[in-house]
Amino acid sequence: MSNPLSQLAWTFVSECDIPQDVTGLLIQGEDALSAYKTIRDVAIFTTHRLIIRDAQGLTGKKVEVYSIPYKSINMYSTENAGGMFDINSEVQLFTRAGTIKINLNKKVDVRKIDLLIANAIL
Repeated sequence: MSNPLSQLAWTFVSECDIPQDVTGLLIQGEDALSAYKTIRDVAIFTTHRLIIRDAQGLTGKKVEVYSIPYKSINMYSTENAGGMFDINSEVQLFTRAGTIKINLNKKVDVRKIDLLIANAIL
């Protein structure tokens, strides 16, 4: 049986405003820090976790929400787009449940993502 997380990958397209409706997902004492537009929805870094809302289906009415607590991240890596023709950077989160891959569009600052994760888990 394969690990379900080994197949999870998202692309962060650009930084965006934190959606107002995210407050319904936050626990007491948790604050939203930064948000990124994905291909079909949004990812939010909070003080406790990374929340990724992923619209499903043709209409996008079905929404799957992934919650990745920072305490479950054992290690992470960032790959900077260093070459002239590279348009993306990459982040990998190594968790107890498996590896999660996040592709970053050239509009997304990989160092800001690096700092968000480092401040949360170190």
